[in-house]
Amino acid sequence: MITGDEQLAALGQAVITTDPLGVVVAWNPAAEQLYGWTAEEAIGQNIADLCVPDVAQETAADIMAALRDGTSWSGGFPVRRKDGSMFPALVTDAGIYRDGEVVGVVGVSTNLGTALRPLLERSTDAALVLRSDAVITYASPAVGQLFGWDQDTLVGSSVVPLLHAEDRPALARLLGNVVTHPGAHPAVDVRVMAFDDWRWAEAALTNLLDDPFVRGVVCNLRASPARAAQEQAETRAEQLETALRSRLAIEQAKGYVAAQLGIDPEAAYPLLRGYARSHHLALREVCRRVVAGELTLDP
Repeated sequence: MITGDEQLAALGQAVITTDPLGVVVAWNPAAEQLYGWTAEEAIGQNIADLCVPDVAQETAADIMAALRDGTSWSGGFPVRRKDGSMFPALVTDAGIYRDGEVVGVVGVSTNLGTALRPLLERSTDAALVLRSDAVITYASPAVGQLFGWDQDTLVGSSVVPLLHAEDRPALARLLGNVVTHPGAHPAVDVRVMAFDDWRWAEAALTNLLDDPFVRGVVCNLRASPARAAQEQAETRAEQLETALRSRLAIEQAKGYVAAQLGIDPEAAYPLLRGYARSHHLALREVCRRVVAGELTLDP
């Protein structure tokens, strides 16, 4: 006869049982490996004190509220190891009921990052997994390479502060629509804080809330090619306009100097350039002063 303890020991996922107040009463070997505490250390301790960081306390309260109402809970949120480090966990909690009352809670958990890595980490896009309330439960390594974000500190935080204030309402409406409609949705352009500056990014959202390995909305982010091309074109246009204005100023200054000194306009250019170099001034500044009547050049 195979015992229940043997079955729990054979599972590759962490299985933790608590009483209604959250005190640990069972802790299988996979939980020891995942969280770092031995069963002897964990049993008798409150699960919130062991594994739930401050950023996830609200989620933990939501889980208990759902269980008291007779509803199991499944999703991702950040948890803490014995060494203090955090990782995104995919957790399914179910109540143990007796006469309609919760007498215990059994939770099955795994490292969400490990589960998602084959799906997301080969992509050149930055990938976030969001709960329906926009809290980040997973961030791929590419978030650092593309946007300068710290992968570990993102987990458990809201995606909202990363977005430009003007783009937040639109993305909130989009996320609300995505949550109610499973599957992929058209990409949108948003401004995100990247390397201490606002940059345009293309965000594609996919509702995988019902996927047992994801339980969230996947947000793929990349630098927006359309916006990048537009910004390059605008920068080039500005450069050309600046060059045109500079050339016009030079031609005007050449005419002023030629009239003042009675020389050919082409002979005026070396005088302008020589004055700028000898006085460590920009040529456009010398031209401006000549045209404004603030400077007269000697032949």
